[in-house]
Amino acid sequence: MTGLRSKGKIAKWDDDKGFGFIAPYDGGSQVFIHVSALANRDRRPESGEVVTCAIGKDGQGRTRAVSATLAGDKPVRKTGQKASAPAILFALLFLSVVGISVLATDLPQLVLIAYLVANVVTFIAYAVDKSAAKSGSRRIDEGTLQLLSLVGGWPGALIAQQTLRHKSKKTSFRQVF
Repeated sequence: MTGLRSKGKIAKWDDDKGFGFIAPYDGGSQVFIHVSALANRDRRPESGEVVTCAIGKDGQGRTRAVSATLAGDKPVRKTGQKASAPAILFALLFLSVVGISVLATDLPQLVLIAYLVANVVTFIAYAVDKSAAKSGSRRIDEGTLQLLSLVGGWPGALIAQQTLRHKSKKTSFRQVF
């Protein structure tokens, strides 16, 4: 599987982890493929599905598929993706309501401080995980990201998903979120 564009079949795919392996049609070793290499991330591959890709190297010099297209999909040209304004506005509106509630009622200021800290920590956790995903470093467990959202950091998580474009497409993560 060498050259500009090569074909093969998905030999194994682990959707929970977002990666798998391609068995090249021209023989040779299986090639690693990560979900980030797929042009259409809305459609997840299945074992036996035909894939066309270019071959590249990761930061550690290992062979991997890049610019992958599943059979039946058209290659997608990446354009600057914009953050979803309604989602960000909803998160900011919620935090504003908490702030106004603290000012207008007997709600302790500690509630607002706790929300703000939880949201900043959650946003930073998403940013660190996004950076680790790009560099191939150790990632933050998805359960930890979900727990941060559960304890009040969901507005920060929502803003991070939209502005950082991280964990915004993975269906299994979004369903739990």
